[in-house]
Amino acid sequence: MKSVRKIEGWVLTVCTFLAAALWIFPLYWAFITSLRSEERVVSDGAGIVPDEINLASYVDILWNTNLVNWYINSIGTALIITIVVIVSGMMCAYAISQMRFPGRRILYGVVLASFMVPSQALVVTQFILINDMGLINTWAGIILPQLIVPVVIIVYKQFFDAVPKELREAVVLDGGGDYTLLFKIYLPLNWGITTALAIITFIMAWNQFFWPFLAVTTEDMMTIPVGITQVKDAFGVFYARLMSVALLGAMPVAVAYLIFQKKVTEAVMISSGVKG
Repeated sequence: MKSVRKIEGWVLTVCTFLAAALWIFPLYWAFITSLRSEERVVSDGAGIVPDEINLASYVDILWNTNLVNWYINSIGTALIITIVVIVSGMMCAYAISQMRFPGRRILYGVVLASFMVPSQALVVTQFILINDMGLINTWAGIILPQLIVPVVIIVYKQFFDAVPKELREAVVLDGGGDYTLLFKIYLPLNWGITTALAIITFIMAWNQFFWPFLAVTTEDMMTIPVGITQVKDAFGVFYARLMSVALLGAMPVAVAYLIFQKKVTEAVMISSGVKG
């Protein structure tokens, strides 16, 4: 029996390493390509052995593009979207879960029904509205259509529903109101879930391409995903430069995940009932 379990463990370990290699290899290949000169990439093809360290593509991207502006736009819009989505989603979920008012069930039904409507179906209407409001080529034009994230409301509502009613009654008896309950009692209890939702929302906003591509027409207002297309248009099919800007664009998200991955894991365990 022990030998069988040992073999199973080795098989699982090998499968895990193979799966990790499949995920890491494209990043490794992109990094190696970005360190080559354009001449080597064109003449020798896409090699997988680091035989050259050439930072010309990184220097070219930093000096000859609006990469700094793209970073500012991406970080600024993603942070604002994350904060607004988390705060508004938490408050909406609290109202639906803990407060009693006419139309509460209908409101939650609308939130659930929003999953049935693909975002692409609303693009034309959103673009007309944003254009009529004069918000094209502005942060507001990028941010507003991305503030509706129903999954945040649903996750928070499930958490609020699971909180014992005795806790709410005790706070109310002590003179605490809804503000105290939400931000001083419930928020510390679900801090791990809030962190996980914030990271996921930030990554979604950072990687958003379709809507910013429609809402922005000037290069200085573009975000990182949209700006990558301009690098290609400006220099032609230069793979080293494309890989350089792609890696620089993905770096903040990767760093954020590495820093907060423990929080994300704890949040998943809590929400699944494994912990506590």
